[in-house]
Amino acid sequence: MTARSKDVCLVIGAGEGVGGAIAEAFARAGHPVCMTRRVRNLDQLDGLAGRIRAAGGTAHAFGVDARSEEETVALFERIEREVGPIGIVVFNIGANVQFGIREITARVFTKVWEMACFAGFLAGREAAKVMVPRGRGTILFTGATASLRGRDGFSAFSAAKHGLRALAQSMARELGPQGIHVAHVICDGAIDGKFIRERLGDTSQLLADDVILKPEDIAQNYVWLHEQPRSAWTHEIDLRPWRENW
Repeated sequence: MTARSKDVCLVIGAGEGVGGAIAEAFARAGHPVCMTRRVRNLDQLDGLAGRIRAAGGTAHAFGVDARSEEETVALFERIEREVGPIGIVVFNIGANVQFGIREITARVFTKVWEMACFAGFLAGREAAKVMVPRGRGTILFTGATASLRGRDGFSAFSAAKHGLRALAQSMARELGPQGIHVAHVICDGAIDGKFIRERLGDTSQLLADDVILKPEDIAQNYVWLHEQPRSAWTHEIDLRPWRENW
């Protein structure tokens, strides 16, 4: 199958970390890739899109507020009209913040829920609308340790990630019999990237020892999930470094 005949992969929440690695992995597999970030951060996708194109892939960048129903609906309509049929949707927005329960405000809690849970609902709903009539497609949600248990100081993030996991389960049960593969990927551990480097400093030795998650290794599992035969679909996997406590 040629790259042109393959379905489009849409990564909502792309960047230089996991989302970017996922976009690059699907591009290498021959899928045209569409990537989103907030409009104010859209320039951060330029380098990523350039790398994908330089490697022979197809990449499109869009500035979208994933919390906006209007913008999300318009995004799907535009990609279907201008790029091609969407066959893979990856929802990869994190919104990890740390506040004690006495300090966190209603505004912050609501914003985190909108970013990490409500936006996932919008993406999942619009994906289902275009995939169900075709009888095929893959919808992948990125989870975290907080998807399974709430740590102290992470009430907002944990609530949102728990909700996203429940959404994924509900969608998998509803859409699986209609030919749509819905899966939830739990990334349990520190992931190399800007957030971790700001906290830990130089991560080169941690990467050499394989004790933190590497975005490119995470990304391979997303492609694998999409390519699974439907006689043996996986709904949920957890990824963690070999020395991670769990």
